[in-house]
Amino acid sequence: MDRLITGTHHICLKPQNPAEFEKTIAFYRDVLGMPVTREWENGIMLDTGDGTVMEIVMEGTGESGRGSIQHFALRTDDVDACCEAVRKADYMVTEEPSDFTVPCREPYLIRYAFCLGPLGEEVEFFKEY
Repeated sequence: MDRLITGTHHICLKPQNPAEFEKTIAFYRDVLGMPVTREWENGIMLDTGDGTVMEIVMEGTGESGRGSIQHFALRTDDVDACCEAVRKADYMVTEEPSDFTVPCREPYLIRYAFCLGPLGEEVEFFKEY
């Protein structure tokens, strides 16, 4: 079978009100340093650094989102610095930075940590060695 998927294009978050919208943008843009790539009246796209974008769209309905995503992982060279930035901005680190060897056929070492974002989304900071 030919490969149909070539990568991740974007991750989309939909805040439920204008305050959540601004808080979410501030978290990803100001706390984590993702530059703005596009903006429109009720939305913004931020560069994650590898061609994938974080889309934040003010189309909330006041209801919780559909579907179920456990978390998404953001690639970083410094997991600990991400956690420091999150804490400094008064967000919760839910799992402290730690190293782990993923027991694959060819094991590889990673460093990771988790935090909660402004909409309650679980964000993983992920580094492969």
